[in-house]
Amino acid sequence: MPPMKNMRNFCVIAHIDHGKSTLSDRLLEFTQTIGERAMQNQALDDMDIERERGITIKSHAIQMYYKHTDGEEYTFNLIDTPGHVDFSYEVSRSIAACEGALLLVDASQGIQAQTISNLYLAIENDLEIVPVINKVDMESADVETVSDQIIDLIGCELEDIVLASGKTGLGVQDVMNAIVAKVPAPSGDPEAPLQALIFDSVFNPYRGVIAYFRIFNGTMKKGELVRFVNTEKEYHADEIGILQMDMVPSKEMSAGNVGYIITGIKTSSEIKVGDTMTIANNQCEAAIDGFEDVKPMVFAGIFPLDNDDFEDLRDSLEKLQLNDASLVFEPESSAALGFGFRCGFLGMLHLEIIQERLSREFNQEVITTIPNVSYYAYTTKGEKLLVNTPSELPDNNHMERVEEPFIIAQIITSPEYIGPIMKLTMEKRGVMTKQNYLTPERVEMTFELPLAEIVFDFYDRLKSISRGYASFDYAPLEYRASEIVKMDMLLNGNPVDALSALVHKDNAFAFGKKICGKLKGLLPRQQFVIAIQASIGAKIIARETISAMRKDVTAKCYGGDISRKRKLLEKQKKGKKKMRSIGNVEVPQKAFLDVLKLD
Repeated sequence: MPPMKNMRNFCVIAHIDHGKSTLSDRLLEFTQTIGERAMQNQALDDMDIERERGITIKSHAIQMYYKHTDGEEYTFNLIDTPGHVDFSYEVSRSIAACEGALLLVDASQGIQAQTISNLYLAIENDLEIVPVINKVDMESADVETVSDQIIDLIGCELEDIVLASGKTGLGVQDVMNAIVAKVPAPSGDPEAPLQALIFDSVFNPYRGVIAYFRIFNGTMKKGELVRFVNTEKEYHADEIGILQMDMVPSKEMSAGNVGYIITGIKTSSEIKVGDTMTIANNQCEAAIDGFEDVKPMVFAGIFPLDNDDFEDLRDSLEKLQLNDASLVFEPESSAALGFGFRCGFLGMLHLEIIQERLSREFNQEVITTIPNVSYYAYTTKGEKLLVNTPSELPDNNHMERVEEPFIIAQIITSPEYIGPIMKLTMEKRGVMTKQNYLTPERVEMTFELPLAEIVFDFYDRLKSISRGYASFDYAPLEYRASEIVKMDMLLNGNPVDALSALVHKDNAFAFGKKICGKLKGLLPRQQFVIAIQASIGAKIIARETISAMRKDVTAKCYGGDISRKRKLLEKQKKGKKKMRSIGNVEVPQKAFLDVLKLD
């Protein structure tokens, strides 16, 4: 094992698309961790979906070896992190396992909202920050302005900033030297009782759960009986080792190192990310302050297309949860869709990615209900109820008020887009609280917004009105009283529970009209008239009508008295009336899928 003074544990924090994965590729090439033949772009992104979208979803750990100009050999543990606002939970876990962070800023785009929020997270954890300006070889690079922004933000000196290009490999040597010089070596006592933090885990169908850990104190040997402090479970360390492009087994690992452990655990619930590992017969005195349980922002129901696949879907979600600790779910049932799960997500991109991964990795085709957020309902009896689904909202007669979650949103953009962004946030019931010019070309705007309003299309619309230049980050604020109503969809007077939604009173009419119009185009015509209505309580707020298919019952009458035709038409009319009162409108599966598509 390398001496502790020659170890460096660091992560890379940046906004989405600022070149983290590309710079990581250059570091792996420079230290010859990956051979030329095995090299590919985004080497640390091992999911197809990450490569297709060009984003990092999972944080990754890898060990590199670097021979410094002073003749010493250093061991670097790099923990790559995602940049999208929906995956900030992954970032918090990586930061907990490091002593330093590379703050990566795009030379043409400057500092953006997500960079700032992840930077504050790193500073709270006392990480040493190494500022790096990436993409300096681009024509649009403005190194001077971006350097001023970094100096204003973290108060460093101009000579502390490393200039680099992940694409060409320029400045990689300087990045390496800066890591050695500025990132502190891990502190810890290899002789103390074992104290290791689990910062990630993955599921392998052949080997069970593989947990990734960082040792803060003590030494771990292969075959020892280890204890997980929070779950109070004990297992033998069947295999331990370090993380390179493949897992490399090792006999023992000591303080400061990052590695993996395989214990043969097969059920995902037995390992908790953020837990502390210790040796069963020589336990540490205190658990490491793990990171807090994640708070989901967006909720949606996920149901299997075929109810027989319910157990398979449960297994798939459990395995996904092991790989993505920010996913939470519980069983629920629906009259229209059968048995499924109520899932909590960090945002809409997170929801989309989970849906995609269920389909690709587990062959699970699912229906997702309209996403919503959690509300608090206060009843006239003084009870406080958590409302996750429309069916949980109490009747108006028993309800005093409803409180909805608000967020504080930070948008950084060019001054020319201030007008359209203000218009968009006002549409979404937002209030601007602060406006601050970072430079003459960049303005930071702070808004208070209801979380429910940013769930659907806020991020996409913000990107399109600002031509991709606005960056967005948010944090939960508080719950505030709001006029939230339950909107039901009725087909010939019968409610369809899967299409119910909790909406703000002011938006109910537009939302109801949109769903009614969508259903009219999707439902098959019947022999009788179908009334599609959106209602709040007993009040109908929107309606569409699907006319009946008409059979020509008078076709067999050749001439003769008009009363014969009238008699047949009257008979048909009575039949249609009877059919409408006893006829049942079935909503086909495809119609559900199309109505609930996130648009």
